[in-house]
Amino acid sequence: MRRTDPQGHGPVRYGPPFPGDGLPVLPELTAVLAAAAGRPDAQPAGGGPALLGAACGYWARRGLPAQPDQVAAAPGAPALLHALTAVIGGDVLVPRPCAAWWAPQVRALGGTVFHVATPAECGGVPDPYALLETVRRVRAEGGDPRLLVLSVADDPTATVAPPELLHETVEAAAGEGLHLVSDETWRDTLHRPHDTVLLSPAEMLPDRVTVVTDLSGALLPPGWPAALARFPANASGDALRARVLDVLTALGARIAEPVAAAAGYGLGEPEPVTERLTAAVRLHARVATATHRAVVAAGCLARPPRAGRHLYVDLGPLRPALGAHGVGDAQELEDHLTARLGMPTPGGHRFGDDLAALRVRLDTGALLGHTPGERAQSLTSPEPLELPHVRRALALVGSIFDDLCDDAQRREPPR
Repeated sequence: MRRTDPQGHGPVRYGPPFPGDGLPVLPELTAVLAAAAGRPDAQPAGGGPALLGAACGYWARRGLPAQPDQVAAAPGAPALLHALTAVIGGDVLVPRPCAAWWAPQVRALGGTVFHVATPAECGGVPDPYALLETVRRVRAEGGDPRLLVLSVADDPTATVAPPELLHETVEAAAGEGLHLVSDETWRDTLHRPHDTVLLSPAEMLPDRVTVVTDLSGALLPPGWPAALARFPANASGDALRARVLDVLTALGARIAEPVAAAAGYGLGEPEPVTERLTAAVRLHARVATATHRAVVAAGCLARPPRAGRHLYVDLGPLRPALGAHGVGDAQELEDHLTARLGMPTPGGHRFGDDLAALRVRLDTGALLGHTPGERAQSLTSPEPLELPHVRRALALVGSIFDDLCDDAQRREPPR
């Protein structure tokens, strides 16, 4: 069974930037953080009572009731996944592609990651039959698969897994005795929340699923690290949480008090927070749709974005044109598009995809303007796609992909 390359291609210490919203920080959040700026300490490992209580309220409103002793907080989801991986041990299964920060947490502990193919309709959740075959092959070669990490609302593909597929995958994982970590960072960023059904694996398999949510997905700026974990409400979940708290304590992974105050405010979902989130999601949905339209018109492949602030593009059909520019793999494509677009454009290999595949993630936050004023205008405008700075950014994306399309057509052999 081929293990994923722990080094990859290109700078191994490079990590793709988190898809930030590109918008000014909500003033009410800034005020809460500033009011707590005089508190010099950090929260206790796992979070303080007020923060955990706010987390329970947040999850209860999403149909996932929890008690404070079932929840833990940490300065970012990577710390939580690191602790979970250390405690559960064994080999880890993830979909291909997956969030760029998952595999490094496993490899930092000396563990092994196995990528599992995803179905055609979505990313984030392994195909159930591919999952069973991967588990069988890993065990046949002496491996010890124990943990499956997945995401229903996915980074990098911006898709949302249909409930019937998720159910089949969760059942397959349960049958193999795997524990599941459900990364639900993007669940509150559905582009069409009334037309999209999102179910958590914890609703289907409550005894074997730990939910992880990084608040930078919807509630906090990426530079204010805070994340939550919700453990199963049983003896195994209690033991898992206790051991995770031990690891967080050993790492010194505690949330600063001012950030915890802002996180608690955001988790309470007061009107300013919900209004900002609704407006931001609507903005990114429109920009993502326009970007998707441009890249598909140029002959690229991309699933329609359904969540988040990004989309995942396959430039395989333009390989001849890219080859003329010296682009033959995902690292070279990353370098080429980053330089031409003037924004980070991480290649698919950063997300566990094949190096030879010409895939990249495009983040919509970089298309909203270069100054705080432009970004604020993008948020408040009734027609953000008509703003000059947004039109220029989208036109640049379209022209670069159109040029590649034209080059590819000129290089097609005559029929």
